[in-house]
Amino acid sequence: MTARIIDGKAAAAALRADVASEVAKFRVATGRVPGLAVVLVGEDPASAVYVRNKGKATREAGMLSFEHKLPAEISEGKLVDLIEELNTDPAVDGILVQLPLPGHIDPDQVLLAIDPDKDVDGFHPINVGRLATGLNGFVPCTPLGCLKLLRAELGDLSGKEAVVIGRSNIVGKPMAQLLLGDSCTVTIAHSRTRDLPEVVRRADIVVAAVGRPEMVKGDWLKPGAAVIDVGINRIAGEGGNSHLTGDVDFTSASAVAGAITPVPGGVGPMTIACLIRNTLVSAARRDSFALDPAL
Repeated sequence: MTARIIDGKAAAAALRADVASEVAKFRVATGRVPGLAVVLVGEDPASAVYVRNKGKATREAGMLSFEHKLPAEISEGKLVDLIEELNTDPAVDGILVQLPLPGHIDPDQVLLAIDPDKDVDGFHPINVGRLATGLNGFVPCTPLGCLKLLRAELGDLSGKEAVVIGRSNIVGKPMAQLLLGDSCTVTIAHSRTRDLPEVVRRADIVVAAVGRPEMVKGDWLKPGAAVIDVGINRIAGEGGNSHLTGDVDFTSASAVAGAITPVPGGVGPMTIACLIRNTLVSAARRDSFALDPAL
């Protein structure tokens, strides 16, 4: 068996195009465009790249991008003051604070300061609670992207057995809630799960988000399973070179799985696409604008 490759780049491009189309309709109907504010604290190179990519995608969708670059030594109070200004700014529909933050700033307090109705990252406890109870709220972008890829590949997920490897607040826990919402039977596993390979072998759907390079092997998988690899790990090679790999051993897994995401080019592109989608959803809710339900 050779697994089908789940092309996250193509899926993300299609979603971004759909968002841009809806943004154009929104602008005609309301006379304004959605706006996303991204806050970057410090000079972390990886975070700076993420912020640039998010700004580029936002502008390409026809939306406003507000980028706030703050010095690493800024106080927690000053950062919270900026967030409170963004909460009341009518041009801002979504607020994202790029993590990680410098050590002297408590990320929990910063996330709590964001208006839950502008929390397009879906990290505020109120949105976490909304997801857990089936209410409308914002869902973290990476698990939302994973769900969209699974629906596109498998169609109806009802009744399928899913194993999520990883229990983080950013991916593992919300991913499990989303799969439950689609009527899957869900197991949350992790590095301390007893006989983890045997647990994974019973799954029709495997989502790996544990942060260990190539941990999931092909012989862990049920033949024909759909595998979503969320991991992004940089591995050092000879001569100072390095390469990216996921949490799944792609070579062995692709010989067993029915469908699999590559790393890179799988889940990653969907994260930013879902961020701009969430920003549009926030704007539509504020202006009572009816979006295409397929979005």
